Amino acid sequence: MHEDDSAREQPAKTSARPPSQSDYDIGALAAKGQSKTSPLPFSRRHAPLNPNCVVCGVDNQKGLQLEFQGDPDGVDAAWVPTEEWESFRGTVHGGIITTVLDEAMSKAVIACNWEALTVDLRVRFRGRVAPGEKLRVHGWVVEKQRRRILTEASLVTGTGVERAHAWATFLVPRG
Repeated sequence: MHEDDSAREQPAKTSARPPSQSDYDIGALAAKGQSKTSPLPFSRRHAPLNPNCVVCGVDNQKGLQLEFQGDPDGVDAAWVPTEEWESFRGTVHGGIITTVLDEAMSKAVIACNWEALTVDLRVRFRGRVAPGEKLRVHGWVVEKQRRRILTEASLVTGTGVERAHAWATFLVPRG
């Protein structure tokens, strides 16, 4: 893809609902009896949160244990991948990068108090991700159309260079 093509494929960032600061206040959620692993005031029947999640699970000692923080523009997490996640020597596996981007978009959906599942996911790798590189993953909701939720995520270096970008559609389960 050429640089000028990316402008056509990336819709403008918009907020589906203006979240309040309490949506992101872990302390306030804990006061309501909710933990970091289940920070939602509603029941998740179709996709319950899992403390053993390979990306964000606090109980998964072999996982990435990313800690996502939210604000009205989406969710963010810092990530420094290790050699354990390499494919080729010196290169983090694209499947791991994709998983991290999917999780960021999922957390953005959760931050809006919606329960939905990924049904379509596309990733554009823009540069090599090296073990030990300090990265930030950012996910956001572009828009909600009835049961469909359109999202994006970006993986960037500390200097702001984008290494990967993802677009996904989430679907709110019926009933």
